[in-house]
Amino acid sequence: MDFGIALATTTESWRAVKRAEALGFTHAWFYDTQLLNPDVFVGMALAARETRRIRLGTGVLIPSNRIAPVAANGLATLAKLAPGRIDFGVGTGFTARRTMGQGAIKLGEMERYVKVVQAMLRGDTVECQLDDGPHKVRFLNPDAGLIDLSHPIPLHVSAFGPKARALTAKLGAGWMMFAGGVDAAVAALRGMQDSWRDAGGSERLYSTLFTLGCVLRKGESPTSARAVAQAATLAAAFMHDMVERGQLGEVMGALPPFVATAVEGYRKLYESYRPEDARYLTLHRGHLMFLRPEEKPLFTREIIEAFSFTATAPVLRERVAALRDAGYSQLAVQLVEGHEDALDDWAEVLRPLGLGKAAGRAKPAARKQAAPRKKSAPRKKRRR
Repeated sequence: MDFGIALATTTESWRAVKRAEALGFTHAWFYDTQLLNPDVFVGMALAARETRRIRLGTGVLIPSNRIAPVAANGLATLAKLAPGRIDFGVGTGFTARRTMGQGAIKLGEMERYVKVVQAMLRGDTVECQLDDGPHKVRFLNPDAGLIDLSHPIPLHVSAFGPKARALTAKLGAGWMMFAGGVDAAVAALRGMQDSWRDAGGSERLYSTLFTLGCVLRKGESPTSARAVAQAATLAAAFMHDMVERGQLGEVMGALPPFVATAVEGYRKLYESYRPEDARYLTLHRGHLMFLRPEEKPLFTREIIEAFSFTATAPVLRERVAALRDAGYSQLAVQLVEGHEDALDDWAEVLRPLGLGKAAGRAKPAARKQAAPRKKSAPRKKRRR
């Protein structure tokens, strides 16, 4: 099993990534939430300069927020800085679109986007839908040595529903999932494995689970300030989604009482946000980064334990082993800014499970989707 970290991108993310590499983590994933964080390609470029082995991935790009030729350029530029170490993670959008009052894009749009990006990274000419219609695009100076098209950039898709999982399998991509509990994570993996088999996947599915949590010290409560800061933002993200979707009446009766109580509290908070037509401006502030003061009272011990990987090291080790045995290829733990020292806590949890043993030889996911690259034509010498 591979072990990675995830980060809400900043200009200082490279420091945690460099430390993760030294500890033996194989992957680092950078969030692309343009109204919450600095630019993802800037953060990844800084990390590329400071590291030598760890893979660097977008976690995830959203098609509507960066047109395909621009995304392809960013990935090819990163490949120039860190050849063979870049991963292309993509999704239909949650925070990056919700912060602008937008819902997820359609799966068909994401599929077209992925195909354009992948074709451009192969050096192909491809038709891309732009403002006034379809146009042929390609890199015009691939032989100038400014970008790298020679190393495959594996595709990973964030997919939660059955249709998205089917598309992931169709594309032969790695699969990305976010969960705070083992049972939910394993159930989702089973669904993805079914989709993979239905699509005739011949290679092993590469699956990555993203989570947040806190490695509790002896006698520490799950509601300690440290634990809440490191873990509760994942539960908050779940609440953000629940209250914003407007479907509470359909699900409240099916939720455990302690969850329903917290969701109802969130609903009241949400309805107090102004302006009414842009409540998302407040709701998503700090999403997966920190809790707003008014949110903190809603996080009980039960909520934190149910919606995050928060427990003592032996318990967490058992959970991770269960994920590995179920078939997950990678566990990626998000670090919260200001709590980067949690990386050493997680290293202690994961070392007995193989952390560091695969350092420097992590296999790229979803190799079958990457077609052979075209060789660039040699540059002509100028006549003097």
